[in-house]
Amino acid sequence: MTSTSFHLPAGSAADGPYAVDIDPKKAGWGYSGLRVLELPPGGWHTFGTEDSEWIVLPLSGACTVATEGEAFRLHGRESVFAGVTDFAYVPRDTQVSIASRGGGRFALAGARCERRLPARYGPASHVPVELRGAGNCSRQVNNFGAAGAFEADRLIAVEVLTPGGNWSSYPPHKHDEDRPGEESELEEIYYFEIAPAHDTEGLGYHRVSPSRTGGTDVLAEVRTGDAVLIPDGWHGPSIAAPGHGMYYLNVMAGPGAERAWLICDHPDHTWIRSTWPEQPVDPRLPLYEAPAGGPQ
Repeated sequence: MTSTSFHLPAGSAADGPYAVDIDPKKAGWGYSGLRVLELPPGGWHTFGTEDSEWIVLPLSGACTVATEGEAFRLHGRESVFAGVTDFAYVPRDTQVSIASRGGGRFALAGARCERRLPARYGPASHVPVELRGAGNCSRQVNNFGAAGAFEADRLIAVEVLTPGGNWSSYPPHKHDEDRPGEESELEEIYYFEIAPAHDTEGLGYHRVSPSRTGGTDVLAEVRTGDAVLIPDGWHGPSIAAPGHGMYYLNVMAGPGAERAWLICDHPDHTWIRSTWPEQPVDPRLPLYEAPAGGPQ
């Protein structure tokens, strides 16, 4: 694959009702997938999960997810920059219907899997919100589908919010080898949205550098709706332009027996972590917190 094929600009991965449609076959790998479904007011969509588990995650708007004889009402949010959202998990080998009275955009984060777990509702109040890094490396991580936060068979998914001017996914890191207790082998998709400012659409930059001879090599200018595929390599930084907050959704899965996010820092840049205890976290964070209380 060429560098261009790893970077999928907005619209280039569209298919039918999906603004983004990345499955393992299209990506050229074994597990990770992502769809972004756009529904008009009163719209609905039905799909079969086939051999994959999925999390339905509102990017904007609310919806109802019906499957397995249950209906999960997702309150959603105005935008990815407005708040933590609730979500629904749906298993493999079933039919799912998504309906939205007011319309919206909904991410479907998926992974090929073996186990068939029950359909479940994930309340926004249960999403762990983490502040990672410090100084201009500060970012916020919404760990809604992290390995330690929500049960799935293979799927790992989180949201990252980076204030304008900051570097995220830094130091560069990788997870392309199976080294028990040290590193997981995980395919990864980054899906980006950039906050506009002063009537101007935003942009950012994302880097993937090779961790092996002939490995993935990407330097991409990213905008809202773009995706980057990472089958291997050191990924990071993701750089938010000043004045424009950056959001990305990470979708990961791999062949390992353990569902875990174990990473290895690039040896030339891992020293930056040692400077974080001496710096405050960016005061713009958290951009928002999970709502208090029980399930919505």
